[in-house]
Amino acid sequence: MDLAGSFKRSPIFQKDSYTTKTIVNFGKIAVMEMRKALMLIGIAACFLTGALVMTGASPMAQVQNGDFVPPDRDARRAATGSTRQLSRTMRKALVESELFQPIPTPRPGDWLDAHHEPGQTFAQFARSRPNRSDQTRNTLYFVPLGDYDETVGPELKSLERFARAFFGMPVKTLPVRSLDGLPIKVRQRSDGPKQLLSTDVLAWLKPILPDDAYCLLAITMEDLYPDEKWNYVFGQASLNDRVGVYSFIRYTPEFHGEVSDTSHRKTILRRSCKVLAHETGHMFGIRHCVHFHCLMNGSNNLSEADRQPLHLCPVCLRKLHFGAQFDVPRRYESLRQFSEEAKWQDEADWMAARLQQLQ
Repeated sequence: MDLAGSFKRSPIFQKDSYTTKTIVNFGKIAVMEMRKALMLIGIAACFLTGALVMTGASPMAQVQNGDFVPPDRDARRAATGSTRQLSRTMRKALVESELFQPIPTPRPGDWLDAHHEPGQTFAQFARSRPNRSDQTRNTLYFVPLGDYDETVGPELKSLERFARAFFGMPVKTLPVRSLDGLPIKVRQRSDGPKQLLSTDVLAWLKPILPDDAYCLLAITMEDLYPDEKWNYVFGQASLNDRVGVYSFIRYTPEFHGEVSDTSHRKTILRRSCKVLAHETGHMFGIRHCVHFHCLMNGSNNLSEADRQPLHLCPVCLRKLHFGAQFDVPRRYESLRQFSEEAKWQDEADWMAARLQQLQ
């Protein structure tokens, strides 16, 4: 969801596509800063051209008179691609049903109102040669960094269980690492909390990446910043190096001077799981979704992010399955159980309905 940070003088937040940085709409300055951010993590600032599966249907997002036009049903089917060679269960899982809502027309200020992304078909995704889990690199690793207070932030065991259900892969949480002695720059702002330089965190993670890791993610309750020009950033990832860092501190009422209660705890966990799944999805090579109302939609603000679901559309489900190679019904059942326990009844009901459709 890439809701991430801001420039010093920014009153308007807009999220950068894949670095999890937020940019400000200052015309050419914003464009130049976006290019720098894209170069930072080594992602080409262009989209591959994929073959269309269905004649006469363009799976790419269209723009008319400067406005985003949601793809029609034929375009969404074309983006999913041919399923003839897939198993019967997988073919059923990729059929568009009433449970999948087409992406809505963006509201003023929404992500697609400000960013005209062409989207990514499955064909384009596959041709980009994304990372895939294999017999050697098949585990997601978390490493809590700094003073991680589980009475304020999301519980580590809950994050681990959610990630295991969502990605269908083994998940391990390493011991909490103190900041003492680590080569990570700390910035103390006069008007806010101390902040960790996110690029230093990524550099520290690279040499400690376990041999069996698909990726290594630092999770922290410390605030982050990517360079001196930025106020803060929620997270940053290096796709090529398979390392990332995410902060949950700005999701908490305490950060904003409020007192947390039971309802806040449920919201904090949901937001944290959502950003964790979305950003880790980028590390599987999945770009923002423009076809359905989907976890992988971009979002320009917390309100837009909260409106988005925790589940994947057929296009993005196929991409994640390509990389993680999970059993689809088993994954839905694991997510249903987790959602029930987390009291996310809307997601639990959705998962149960999907399981009914796959029978």
